[in-house]
Amino acid sequence: MQTADTTSDVGINNNQAGRLKMITGQLKSQINKLWEEFWTGGITNPLTVIEQISFLMFARLLDMRESTEEKKWSRKNPGKPFAGVYFPRGKQHLRWSHLKQEADAEKVLKIVRDEVFPHFRVMGQEEEASSNEGRKNTFNQYMKDATLMINKPSLLMSAINMIEALPLTQGDTKGDLYEYLLGKLTTAGINGQFRTPRHVIDLMVDLVLAGNEQEAISWTVGDPACGTGGFLVQFMEALREHFTSPDGIHVDEETGGKTYTGDLITPQQWKHIKSEMFHGFDFDVTMLRIAAMNMMLHEIDTPDINYQDTLSTNFTDRKETRRWAEDAFDLILANPPFKGSLDEEDVHKTLTGKVKTKKTELLFIVLILRMLKLGGRCAVIVPDGVTFGSSKAHKELRKMLVEENQLEAVIKLPSGVFRPYAGVSTAILLFTKGGQTDNVFFFDVQADGKTLDDKRDKIGDDDDWQDLDVLRGAWSKWNGGVGKKHFEDRTANAFFATKSEIEENAFDLSINRYQEIVHEEEQYDPPNIIIGRLKELEAEIASDLEELEAMLG
Repeated sequence: MQTADTTSDVGINNNQAGRLKMITGQLKSQINKLWEEFWTGGITNPLTVIEQISFLMFARLLDMRESTEEKKWSRKNPGKPFAGVYFPRGKQHLRWSHLKQEADAEKVLKIVRDEVFPHFRVMGQEEEASSNEGRKNTFNQYMKDATLMINKPSLLMSAINMIEALPLTQGDTKGDLYEYLLGKLTTAGINGQFRTPRHVIDLMVDLVLAGNEQEAISWTVGDPACGTGGFLVQFMEALREHFTSPDGIHVDEETGGKTYTGDLITPQQWKHIKSEMFHGFDFDVTMLRIAAMNMMLHEIDTPDINYQDTLSTNFTDRKETRRWAEDAFDLILANPPFKGSLDEEDVHKTLTGKVKTKKTELLFIVLILRMLKLGGRCAVIVPDGVTFGSSKAHKELRKMLVEENQLEAVIKLPSGVFRPYAGVSTAILLFTKGGQTDNVFFFDVQADGKTLDDKRDKIGDDDDWQDLDVLRGAWSKWNGGVGKKHFEDRTANAFFATKSEIEENAFDLSINRYQEIVHEEEQYDPPNIIIGRLKELEAEIASDLEELEAMLG
């Protein structure tokens, strides 16, 4: 993906993966202290901590919106008392601005627990009941189950004070702030969910955007198993970066970090991005809350994050989701769960009708093909067994990708990418629904800029992502197959295989099937020289034994 002001000779800035603006200095210290407060307060599950912080952030954001509505009211109705939008009369004392001024911690805990959260739950139910009036902010839906898990008044007051100090009014910082919080998630879900590393998400977004930025601004983008919404957020950030003029880039004097304002995006395009472009689905309510908050803090005012098992039969039946179940998306980015539990009876027959299997990794690819528009693109992470599995379902799926669609690339990732969650080996598949496969680009990522052990420490400079940077350059050079003459050497980590070769190999897509390993011939001395050395060694041993025998008398 290109930035507005810098391009490399291959059209991609190799530092793109470093677009994550690191939270540094005082702000980082504030977040770490807030995290520690929860930890020492007895709330140690990272998901719970982020969920509770999300609730409190929501309370503050809601008060900010109420203040905006109050100002509008005052301008239009000077002298008349404000009726309240999110906080009706009689509930104005539940606003964040009132809570933060209250000195009695016990009283604040009682108000938040017994009045604020019940108010949130009612708001969620009212929002659901009024859904026929048009799509609104879906975050309210998840508040209907909201529960305050903080029992210590001192912890709640400390959390309120710290969240008040966070720069939630700064659109260019609050998203990164939440990303930093999400980076503390170290637990995997029970259904095979693994948080995708940020630099891998960056890579996938860059690959699908490369050369398509102008049309991408009007795409509809989905994630059928969105988790914390990382793919959706990153796609928007990448668009914002591309559509920023040199004058629109703000550089932080303290950290040197760049902020991209997206000043080249038109108001109409912003409207599409903020309310129509992004759609996520998941059946983990906690994840949905976090995803919705993540998107809201990244300027997506009305995130469409739906509680939905997308493999289920009711995905196509529910009025809220059925329009997204088939021929709906220009782009799908996903890391769907695999090796998790599956309700076989509830899986939609259009999926098992294509590939009869219980494996979620295979069913999700069939689902993605159904959800994409004709010509829609996908970048998806799969366990590498999908590329070479020998079952009938595996072969049928690969045949479908190669013969009925355009399979563009198979990118093998090192097995340590998902540590410390799991050491599972994975690959990224890039494909387009429909079209024709002529050649498939293969890339063998052996180093992703971090150690491959459980620590996953950064190697080298912050913007050095080793093979991922090489891949970005190679992908631009490949240019959809136009530059294939540069990738004929199969001893390299980037090369291509033809469709006919893949057919001859029963649609095996494992990189090892096509990559050539160079064996260096070892040079040995002639046998007579080796025998001579052995005789010398034997003579030395005999001499030493005689000397030892003489010493013993």
